[in-house]
Amino acid sequence: MKKFIALFLTIIVILTVFKTLDLLKKRPLNYQETKGFLMPLKKDLLKKYKEKRDFSKTPEPKAIVIPKDKQKRIFTIQEHHATHLHWDFRLEIEGVMPSWAIPKGPSLDPKVKRLAVQTEDHPVAYAQFEGVIPEGYGAGTVMVWDYGTYKNVREKDGKLVPMEKCLKEGRIEVELQGKKLKGVFVLIRFKDEEKNWLFFKKDDEFADARRNITKTENKSALTDRTIKQIKEN
Repeated sequence: MKKFIALFLTIIVILTVFKTLDLLKKRPLNYQETKGFLMPLKKDLLKKYKEKRDFSKTPEPKAIVIPKDKQKRIFTIQEHHATHLHWDFRLEIEGVMPSWAIPKGPSLDPKVKRLAVQTEDHPVAYAQFEGVIPEGYGAGTVMVWDYGTYKNVREKDGKLVPMEKCLKEGRIEVELQGKKLKGVFVLIRFKDEEKNWLFFKKDDEFADARRNITKTENKSALTDRTIKQIKEN
């Protein structure tokens, strides 16, 4: 009887291993890897991202969610020469990158409030994407204008408000530690609106009302290339 139970358990273990290997091989986009196992996501965080792209044509990263226990709090700002020039601000939250399109780009002047339109979440791999998106959704040249890490600094009653809650409540305060942008920046969602936010610099030691940083800093923070060089390559 003991031998039978041992054999049965061995078969179960082998089947579990093969099933896990099969999932890893297929790596469906609605799964995430957690402690060596693929676990189904509660929701497909990158559904809109996938629906808008044909990955057989675009060089953009595929939709993979990074597991929470491997996250690093990173941010990126990508200068996107699409139909209309804009800067895409992305923050890593819950293994993906919630994103905002800022038509006029970031400003170091605390008095200047920029419109930031929230778009679909992007995969974390997008943070270092630089290249030319072919005809279709988002067509144009993309440059990593700035990147780095960030720290959540929004507090309530003396305690940090989790980033997931900040996003849900529509108020985000982060300290950026980038190649170009440093210090605290704020995102506030318009009342009774889903996509429109305000993006602005907090008045700290890194604020500078005299400097137009999108004009003076016009090369990639990642590769030191200009938009023209990226487009030609």
